[in-house]
Amino acid sequence: MSVSVRIPTPLRKLTGGADEVSIEGANVGEIIDNLEAAHPGLKERLCDEAGEIRRFVNVYVNDEDVRFLEGRATALKDGDEVSIVPAIAGGC
Repeated sequence: MSVSVRIPTPLRKLTGGADEVSIEGANVGEIIDNLEAAHPGLKERLCDEAGEIRRFVNVYVNDEDVRFLEGRATALKDGDEVSIVPAIAGGC
């Protein structure tokens, strides 16, 4: 099944400038692996050495944070939208 993945600005250099890509996958983990196959370098920015989504990277499926679902095992269906949102910190 194909899902739409929204790519944040800092990672668009790895997708040839595309802000959205279509990727096949049955769950979030497969999407990340298939993103890596299509756009090398993305997985290391999204996942830690153990393969888990990094603390400072938020992944949403249809506006729901996968941390409150099943993480990398979160199931996807055709037409779902996955958003990758880097965490922002700072301020006074």
